[in-house]
Amino acid sequence: MKYMVEIVKTNTGYSAHVPDLPGVFTVGDSLKEVETFIQEAIQLHLQGLEEDGISLSDPKTNVIWVEV
Repeated sequence: MKYMVEIVKTNTGYSAHVPDLPGVFTVGDSLKEVETFIQEAIQLHLQGLEEDGISLSDPKTNVIWVEV
C-alpha cells in the first residue's frame, strides 16, 4: 500500500507526516533520514493496528500541484 507523505524542510532538518494515518510523524536531519524514519513509523503503526484487530481503510489523500 502506498501513502502520501508530506515532507517539510525546517530550520533544523526535515519533518514528515502521513495525512491518512493521524499521529504518524517524524523528524530527521536529512531528507534521506526522514524518509527512512517515516517508512519505519508507518510500518510500526500498521503493525500495531493489525495486532489490535483494527481494520485499515485504503489511503484517501491525493496530491495536485497548482501553478500560480
